[in-house]
Amino acid sequence: MNLRKKYNIPSDAVITIAGTVGVGKSTMTNELANALGFRTSFEKVDLNPYLDKFYGDFNRWSFHLQVYFLAERFKEQKRIFEYGGGFIQDRSIYEDTGIFAKMHFEKGTMTPTDYDTYKSLFEAMVLTPYFPHPDLLIYLEGSFEDIVDRIKVRGRPMEQQTPIEYWKEMHERYENWINSFNACPVLRLNINDYDLVQDAGSIEPIVEKIGNFLEQTRKLVK
Repeated sequence: MNLRKKYNIPSDAVITIAGTVGVGKSTMTNELANALGFRTSFEKVDLNPYLDKFYGDFNRWSFHLQVYFLAERFKEQKRIFEYGGGFIQDRSIYEDTGIFAKMHFEKGTMTPTDYDTYKSLFEAMVLTPYFPHPDLLIYLEGSFEDIVDRIKVRGRPMEQQTPIEYWKEMHERYENWINSFNACPVLRLNINDYDLVQDAGSIEPIVEKIGNFLEQTRKLVK
């Protein structure tokens, strides 16, 4: 039986997967999309003209990188909703301002002027009644040690060269961010409670949780 229908998940739902680097967002995105018959929306990392430069020089490229991400995610969000929904999205537009840009400003790798400009852009684009927010944000969480292990296994060169203190900073900021996030409903999943790589069947309990959560959300709205 189709899992989407079995657990009463709307065919036009838009679900965003959030979490720090290495937590398994891409795997979750693919598996959920397959289980629900949805399309996927991924970060275009390979096409990003600033990412490699950014990892080599945070001070010079943080503003450029954040503006690029903001523009790309905004265009993608519009495309998803114009298409009619039915998408699983890898990473949210909210993480850019709530975590990354803020972190660079507070650590001194983004100037106050650049940060103010970035926030103004974000507010004009996203914090309006016209911006289409997701139906659900799934937050993937885990211990710092588990996440660092996953980053090491993945083995991306630019991530391996990044100081461990950066990943620790990001982990802490993600936890602080999600605790105050309220732009859309949030379902938290611990990465140690499932294994989508070794056990394909572990996706069904997750789909069931999503269906129950969305049902409760709909009741609250009514």
